Amino acid sequence: MTPRIHLSSTAQKDVAAAKEWYADQNVPGLDLLFQGELEHVFRQVERFPAGFPVVHRDLRRANLHRFPYAVFFHPRGDKLYVVAVIHHARHPRVWQRRR
Repeated sequence: MTPRIHLSSTAQKDVAAAKEWYADQNVPGLDLLFQGELEHVFRQVERFPAGFPVVHRDLRRANLHRFPYAVFFHPRGDKLYVVAVIHHARHPRVWQRRR
């Protein structure tokens, strides 16, 4: 069985804030492109979670390709818990407070 993505409440807020920021830019549909790229990365993570580098203990990082964001997740049974979706400019250890 393929593990399923589960976003923490803080990761959901991360995604909402990023989408809102991209929606406010002067590029129509940029927020939708971000959402599409994020969903693509989620599908990749679900298919092959072990293919992403470990950054701390069992926490892994998956970078978006067209946007400067990373998804931080860890496996738990048949679920993959996303603890953060953060911009590359933020301190990379932001996820430590969320574990």
